[in-house]
Amino acid sequence: MAGLAASLLGGAGFGLRYLGPSGEVRNDALGTGWRTRFETVSPVRRFPSHRGQRNFPGSWWSSTLSELVGFESWVERDQLMQLDFDRSVVGFASQPFWLTWWDGGRERRHAPDFFARLVDGTGVVIDVRPDQRIDEDDALAFALTRDACDAVGWEYRRVGVLDPVLAANLRWLAGYLSMGASPSGVQDRPRTCDGSSPGPAAGPQT
Repeated sequence: MAGLAASLLGGAGFGLRYLGPSGEVRNDALGTGWRTRFETVSPVRRFPSHRGQRNFPGSWWSSTLSELVGFESWVERDQLMQLDFDRSVVGFASQPFWLTWWDGGRERRHAPDFFARLVDGTGVVIDVRPDQRIDEDDALAFALTRDACDAVGWEYRRVGVLDPVLAANLRWLAGYLSMGASPSGVQDRPRTCDGSSPGPAAGPQT
């Protein structure tokens, strides 16, 4: 780990692979690609759904963006809700890029779960993983992602399960968001992965 970290010191060894406006794959060095508006890009990978899987992927209708944003689990969905209610956040995207680096002659890569843009222009890279599900490879990827963010002035957050009371209240409040017209039959409130409304029937939690 120490030798790898030394080789990536200052962000020089990191790359960014992402999709351009027309869906083309772009590859940039971190030192130049960090200026990209990653809060507007398309996901670099899909959100697969299959019988027997343990996580529950889907899409969240964002009132901030007036569009659907993908998630890979309910833990990610709850973090999306929090971003949507955060007044300091003006934009965000899921699976925005592959962060790449070389380790022993082999390319390694990691796709953070979200990229957010704050009202002051700061970029925020977010990885979502419950504490008990972080293995050695995850820990290394998260540590290197933090190093890459530090090199270009991005904020890095590794978050886990949202407080249950906060999550319940956000779902309840989401039912009152007024978003106007929405595409593809999505109605005037956020939707969970099964198409149901998250609130407000149950009322706030305490």
